[in-house]
Amino acid sequence: MQQFKVGHARDADWRDASQACLEQIGDVPLPFNLGFLYVTDTNAAHLSDILAYFKSASGIEHWVGTVGLGVCTSGLEYFDRPAIVAMVGAFPKNSFRVFPTITTSIDEFVRENQDWCTNANAHFGIVHADPRNPKVAAVVAELADKIMGGFLVGGLTSSRGTYSQVAQHVTEGGISGVLFADDVRVATALTQSCSPVGEKHVITECDGNVAVTLDGRAALEVFQEDVGDLIARDPRKSVGNIFAALSVPGSDTGDYIVRHLVGFDAERKLLAVEEVLTTDRTIAFCRRDAQSAYKDMLRMLQDIKTRAGTEPRGGVYYSCVGRGPNLFGQNSEELKIIQAQLGDFPLVGFFCNGEISHNRLYGYTGVLTLFL
Repeated sequence: MQQFKVGHARDADWRDASQACLEQIGDVPLPFNLGFLYVTDTNAAHLSDILAYFKSASGIEHWVGTVGLGVCTSGLEYFDRPAIVAMVGAFPKNSFRVFPTITTSIDEFVRENQDWCTNANAHFGIVHADPRNPKVAAVVAELADKIMGGFLVGGLTSSRGTYSQVAQHVTEGGISGVLFADDVRVATALTQSCSPVGEKHVITECDGNVAVTLDGRAALEVFQEDVGDLIARDPRKSVGNIFAALSVPGSDTGDYIVRHLVGFDAERKLLAVEEVLTTDRTIAFCRRDAQSAYKDMLRMLQDIKTRAGTEPRGGVYYSCVGRGPNLFGQNSEELKIIQAQLGDFPLVGFFCNGEISHNRLYGYTGVLTLFL
C-alpha cells in the first residue's frame, strides 16, 4: 500500500526552501523509497545541490523530477519565484525503476530494462523530457509502444535557463523518468484548453505542414468560413487565439492534439500548421479560452474520480505553461479546481513546455495521475 508525504516552499535561499519542504514532509522511515522533486527555473542553477540535500536529509536514494517556469502542489501554484515542491512515496519493493536520459535511441534502455519490464509487467511510466531535443516525440512514442506497450505521462521541461532533469542524478538532453510495475495502481486523465469552432474537415491535399485543400476545397477558405468575419478578414489576428485541432491516428475516443497555425498564403489559399500533415486525417479549428478549459477540467476530474473508485493517496499533475495563471487566473485557480473536486491529497507537478500522455506530445493540456 503506497503512502505519500509532500512539502513545498518558496524562498530566495534554496537551503531554507529545502529545509522547509523537508520539515513539512517529516520523518521518512524505510518504506519511503522514491521522491519527486520539482523546482522553478529561478532555482535551476542550484538543482544539483538541492537534490543532494534532499537525498542526504531524507535517506531516499531514488529521485525523479525537473525544472518548470511554475511548479504546483495541492491547491497551490508557484510562478516566477524561487520555489520547490517535493513528494516522497512508499512503494512496494522492486515496484519501480528509475532510468537515465535517453537522447536518440532506446536500444540501451532495452538492454538494461527489458527483463525488469517483462518480470514486473510494467505498463506505466512518468517521464520528463528536454524540449530542445528534436527526437523527443519519436522516443516517447517508441518507449511507450514498443518497449512497454503501455502508458506514459509527464512533461517537457520549461525554463529560461538550464533544462535540467532529475533521474537519480541531475541530467538533461533527452527523456528520463521512472517505470512502475503493475502492482502500483494508478488512474490518469487528460484535459484540453480549447473548444472547436466549426465542423471537422478531412485533409484532402497537403504538402508537409501545409494544408492545400480541406474537404476538397481551398484550405484557407474553409478556415475563414469557420472562424468568423473579423479573423477571416485578417487571419493573422488568429495567432494565439485560434489553433488547429488534429485527430489522433488510431484513437477511437475522438482525441485530438492542438497545434499552432504558423502561416497563411492569401493568394494561393494555403494554411500552414505546426505539424506534418497527412491526407485523410481530420482537422478542426479551435479557440482557447478559460470557460472551455474550466468545463473540460470538470469533465476530466469527474471521469478520473469515477474510474479511481477510491480516494487518491497521492498524485502528479503536469500542465501547460499556457494554462495556470495565464488561462485560469491568479491565486492558483487551476490547482484549486483539482483540490475542490478530489480533496486535499499529496500532489506535486510542474508547468510544462509540452505535455506527455500515452505515447504522444500534447499542448495546452493538463495531465493528472492519481496513485490509488
